[in-house]
Amino acid sequence: MPLPGEGRGMRVLIVKLSSFGDVVQTLPTLHDMRQALPLATFDWVVEEAFAPLLRAHVPRLGRVIPLAQRRWRKTPFSASVRAEKAAFTQTLQAESYDVVIDFQGLIKSALIARQARLTPGGWRATYGNGSEDCGYEWPVRFLVQRPQPMPPRIHSLQRYRRLAALALGYPPREDGIAYDELQVTPVQPDGSVMLVHGTTRVENEWPLAHWVQIGQHLVAQGLPVSVPQANAYEENFAKQLCQAIGPQAHMLPRMGLAALAAQMAGCVGVVGVDSGLSHLAVALNLPHVQIFSQPRIWRAGPLGSSYQVAVGGARAPDVDTVWQAWQAVWSVFHNIQHEPQAIPA
Repeated sequence: MPLPGEGRGMRVLIVKLSSFGDVVQTLPTLHDMRQALPLATFDWVVEEAFAPLLRAHVPRLGRVIPLAQRRWRKTPFSASVRAEKAAFTQTLQAESYDVVIDFQGLIKSALIARQARLTPGGWRATYGNGSEDCGYEWPVRFLVQRPQPMPPRIHSLQRYRRLAALALGYPPREDGIAYDELQVTPVQPDGSVMLVHGTTRVENEWPLAHWVQIGQHLVAQGLPVSVPQANAYEENFAKQLCQAIGPQAHMLPRMGLAALAAQMAGCVGVVGVDSGLSHLAVALNLPHVQIFSQPRIWRAGPLGSSYQVAVGGARAPDVDTVWQAWQAVWSVFHNIQHEPQAIPA
């Protein structure tokens, strides 16, 4: 069946609201869709906190449409929130779409997808069933025209890619993961390893004493460390960490995600807990060790790179495990960088 608008260039709406790591992991799917539909225009509905990153560093997007469901939930009936919701709906419906894809698979995201206007013959799609350890609310299959079947066990990144392929009618891809839609220019290369300790989930935290040891090992290796912070709790943690490591550790000032992406792009590597910033390190193609404290490691860890690994799982890893993983990825990365290049015939 031909896709609506295929001849003139389709307009596709991506609905992927949060979280930050999930938004980043959707970028390879945007690459796939562009490869399959080079004339298409892609717009994106996303939580307001993540919109600046998409606007600053994903330049080929059409419209980035922010919404504030997290903030609106605090005072849902206030006049200001009602006005913001009305303005969001007006902005969303200023364009009509040939295909709307809800990559979230939750009722809140499916209802956003339903608000979007369709062109004649257009449709909405999302997941037709749940997959292990992936967020899904079964009523969404009845809120769209084309729910798509998913395997019972699949990595979250591959789940996004499969949904887009089935919705848009091209063969699903499982290799060739590309983050080239993300284009970040480093503010200034600083040669540091960034220690990403912050997380919104307490169960994902790694002890301060462990971070101190990793930082000291890195400094002994000749690598300074940088430590980001996004709130008062993280600032206090970062101060303690830097003081314990010594003068080769510096705490970064608080900054937005777009600026932090540019800061991270100037680093030589990242060690981080399971968080959005760790997924950003993967997208920036940096040597990376991702620390997991939950069994979800199999569905959220890095894919496709020999110098990006996840450690831990059912319980947090110890310092030796993380340090050995860092030494391995650092060695692999530099061996790849120094491989002789083929001479063109």
